[in-house]
Amino acid sequence: MLELFPGGFEELEHSDGLELVAYTDSAGEERLWAAFGKVRSDGVSAGWEERWREFHRPVLVGSLWIGPSWETPPAGYDSVVLDPGRAFGTGGHATTRLCLELLGELGRGSLLDIGCGSGVLAIAAMRLGFAPVVAIDHEPAALDASSRNAAANGVELDVRLADALSEPLPVTDVTVANISLETVERLGEMLVSPVVVTSGYLEQEDPALPGFKRETRRTEEGWAADLFRREE
Repeated sequence: MLELFPGGFEELEHSDGLELVAYTDSAGEERLWAAFGKVRSDGVSAGWEERWREFHRPVLVGSLWIGPSWETPPAGYDSVVLDPGRAFGTGGHATTRLCLELLGELGRGSLLDIGCGSGVLAIAAMRLGFAPVVAIDHEPAALDASSRNAAANGVELDVRLADALSEPLPVTDVTVANISLETVERLGEMLVSPVVVTSGYLEQEDPALPGFKRETRRTEEGWAADLFRREE
């Protein structure tokens, strides 16, 4: 769905499964038919472009408050104000929270965020004390969202357009990759950091990173995140 509709889609949970909803036109409907073989079409009311705002709720992760610009952060928290725009990542997903929990337990240093999306993890990492932070993505919309959100939060990210699967990665103390199981495993020898935090996959999925040993696993709502350290 991310490949078909990089601008976003909606997940609706039902008792018998998960429904994926894309706001699109007839051409998009044809792409859905080609990919899944079965779709249902319904008309949508005016204002659907802003409907995501109904689901963008603030979250608390340790010392961090992550939320939209129209909400007021509570006192005593470091805030990350976020407008995802056309990029994935509001901070509300379990995988984002799990990654931040693991990052919060690490010694601070330089950090690489692979598949930065809206920039939520990269900006939150800077709030936690990581620096410098490099944020990479292969989608220009993600770089635009990350740059805008970094500016709104008064932090300086090194935002780069890059394909992590084919281009050399920056050397940093920590790498975080909240993407998918397949992509995490395909990164393989591309990873150069001694410490890697990965997520974006389900609890029953078990990523393998050659040359790394899993140190910690966290789970929430059926999702998982792992902390790996390079074997000596």
